[in-house]
Amino acid sequence: MELKKNKYPVYIISKGRFKKPLTAKCFIKNNVDFKILVEPQEFNDYCEALGKKYVVKLPFSNLGLGSYPARNYCFELSKGKERHWCFDDNITEFWRLSKGKRWMCHPLECIIPAEEFTDRYENVFVSGFNYENFVTKSTVKPFVINTKVYSGILLKNNMPFRWRLKYNEDVDLSLQILHNKFCTIQFNAFLIDKVSTIVKMEGGNQSELYKNNAYEKKVLKAKSLEKIWPQYAKTVYKFNRPHHHISWKKHFKHPLIKKQ
Repeated sequence: MELKKNKYPVYIISKGRFKKPLTAKCFIKNNVDFKILVEPQEFNDYCEALGKKYVVKLPFSNLGLGSYPARNYCFELSKGKERHWCFDDNITEFWRLSKGKRWMCHPLECIIPAEEFTDRYENVFVSGFNYENFVTKSTVKPFVINTKVYSGILLKNNMPFRWRLKYNEDVDLSLQILHNKFCTIQFNAFLIDKVSTIVKMEGGNQSELYKNNAYEKKVLKAKSLEKIWPQYAKTVYKFNRPHHHISWKKHFKHPLIKKQ
């Protein structure tokens, strides 16, 4: 059965992973249209690995600011569209979940219904997929509202908020949206599997920002969020490392608003 095409453009941001561009390989295998955004010094390497038609050369390089400048460039590329997708470069599989059962699926079997559901609401600025390993047989809610969205994200282009942090940029963007009484959706019915940022996968933020999981970088990452959002974020220690903690349900209770 031939799937229909996704409504909104799909972008991947990547750096230092032309030898292992996991998300791009997944999309090519499944005939999903996408563009991968890379810095000029790696443009030829990514073209050789994937094909030139998939690769977009960013107008900057080695800013030392993490991924957020490339993420914001997706807004520029998708002008004229209501929304766009922004994916991390280390996603390997897409999954569906229903009544405690999960199965691997075509990426568009997650992307297209997520677009259609998100478009039902006028106050949803960001939606996206939960991680496959974060749900269990007891997970019954097909989606959760007003929480962090990460890795595979559908963003509204005319929202007044942008990526802006070197660390925890996904959490910060979600907090900007929720603090201003707009909504986010995290799907449990549609899931992604990715190589964890804890794993020392060469490239990306792992090499440039986190210095292969150096402890001092973990402390800086956690505390940087608390500095900007002290009313919501606290630095705690769990899983043997410093981590930010936010009580999403406690702070953000505003509802979805359906379009007329």
